[in-house]
Amino acid sequence: MLSSAMPERSQPILEMRGISKTFPGTKALDGVELKAWSHEILALMGENGAGKSTLMKVLSGAYQADSGGDILVDGKKIDVTSPLVARELGISIIYQELSLAPNLTVAENIYLGREISHKGLISRKEMEQSCRAVLERLGADFGPTTVVSTLSIAERQMVEIARAIHAKSRILVMDEPTTALSARETDRLFSLIKQLRDEGLAIIYISHRMGEVYELSDRVTVLRDGCYVGTLEKNEIAADRLVRMMVGREINSFYKHENRAARPLGPVVLEVHDVTDGGRRVHPSSLTLHEGEVLGIAGLVGSGRTELARLIYGADKRHGGTIALAGKDLDIRSPRDALTAGITYLTEDRKAQGLFLAMSCHDNINFGVIDRDAFTGGVLNRARASQRTISALSLLSIRGATPTLDVGHLSGGNQQKVLLSRWLEVGPRVMILDEPTRGIDIGAKQEIYRLIDQLAERGVGVLVISSELPEIIGICDRVLVMREGRIEGEVGGGGGKEITQENIMAYATGVEL
Repeated sequence: MLSSAMPERSQPILEMRGISKTFPGTKALDGVELKAWSHEILALMGENGAGKSTLMKVLSGAYQADSGGDILVDGKKIDVTSPLVARELGISIIYQELSLAPNLTVAENIYLGREISHKGLISRKEMEQSCRAVLERLGADFGPTTVVSTLSIAERQMVEIARAIHAKSRILVMDEPTTALSARETDRLFSLIKQLRDEGLAIIYISHRMGEVYELSDRVTVLRDGCYVGTLEKNEIAADRLVRMMVGREINSFYKHENRAARPLGPVVLEVHDVTDGGRRVHPSSLTLHEGEVLGIAGLVGSGRTELARLIYGADKRHGGTIALAGKDLDIRSPRDALTAGITYLTEDRKAQGLFLAMSCHDNINFGVIDRDAFTGGVLNRARASQRTISALSLLSIRGATPTLDVGHLSGGNQQKVLLSRWLEVGPRVMILDEPTRGIDIGAKQEIYRLIDQLAERGVGVLVISSELPEIIGICDRVLVMREGRIEGEVGGGGGKEITQENIMAYATGVEL
């Protein structure tokens, strides 16, 4: 176990000592340590399933730790029995899935649960006046009377931050806050985080993105398999060291396409010609995908990548164009039509659009092939489905999972693996992966990259959409670049420009090199 090289300094605002948490059949945390100081940004890193979210839920009062551990604020032991108690102690957490009420105003969300009232009547004017100063301090472009549903994701995050500041929080936890943000929105968020640090807050920042950790963090604490591994000071932070701490092994390359040069491509398996949604988000777009090819779609946020994928899959209505699989025209009007043809789609929003969080791993994995397990008379072959589940959990190394465990209890990376398992069981000829590694750790990314290579080796055509250029460059044979709903150009593939970040960004921004 690595020890921190941290010099002596003033008393930490937050200290967690020997924190353990056990769920049925799983030790999620085992004697974890964490310290945070005012005026600092502490990055909390680790693979999915390492215990980061569980530790923060203990801090927030959402979970109760096992006996034997202590939480101290300003050197005094505290008992965080609920999220309300945590808030009163100055602890706020902004989760990856924001917890705002969309139909309420900004002021009503900021005051939710602690409204100002006189003689039983809520005083909205007082609440709005009080919130206005906080919003101005944060540089918000909206006011307290704005309805939250009209705000962008970045603006909603600002409302969450405003709520924490208004409640006089001194410890602010942010869980993967840039997942759905554009580069410009991310830059603005970083400026705000640094401002809050300079004003005296202790910020615990959870992220899997090395670039963010380098830019923001003053220290990094690493967890692995529910245990505390160590803490690095800013001058000690290096990618190879962090990876070694997180996964317990060396990783020479995060993005490595194992067989790009050696694997010959097969015939065209998917042909898309002039597909469009009527020009709302996607103008007529065409592409071809070969058997055994990994084809990337890159572009800036809002360029139409996801919208094009949804048109191909039948998730959105197509207003023109044709789709053919292995030379045969398809009439895809729904996802069921696509699945029947052998096209699967891993959505970028696994929680809202992909998984059934309140259902078991068994039910989620078997959902796409349940018709294969029916005996005559409609009775299900449960033994076959159970064996399929056990094999899938083992094949993709889905940690902490059992067939009966609800998927909502798994970490983000393991949830992604469950969703991948479902579509692998279909036996696809074409697999569309939309942001397949968003919000998951380096170790899980490596496993998904290896799986993509294996799919291509088996002759599956893989279409990958990703916002991470190193990922697109590293795993794809060829890359199409979209801008403003159109495919602007192609890189790679032997006949065109080389797959480089500069060439991709030139097409994505419309700039001539």
